[in-house]
Amino acid sequence: MHFQEITEGTYRIYVGALESPIGDGYTAALVVRDPAAGRDTFSDDRLSCGHRWASADDAMSFALRKGRELVRSMRAVAA
Repeated sequence: MHFQEITEGTYRIYVGALESPIGDGYTAALVVRDPAAGRDTFSDDRLSCGHRWASADDAMSFALRKGRELVRSMRAVAA
């Protein structure tokens, strides 16, 4: 397992690359947390229906892009 944590504005984004249980590659995982609300706003441990990426870096890059898109869309709704 590979994990990374970043701050995007007031949100925390946690991304991970999990070794696929059904073969070679890694699946992407994502959690977006709103510390002000004290809860997760989004969580998925099989992004893109469990698609397998060849490397952990590829899976984590995908998850990070999706996390940032989600944060931007939540900010737009709040504005």
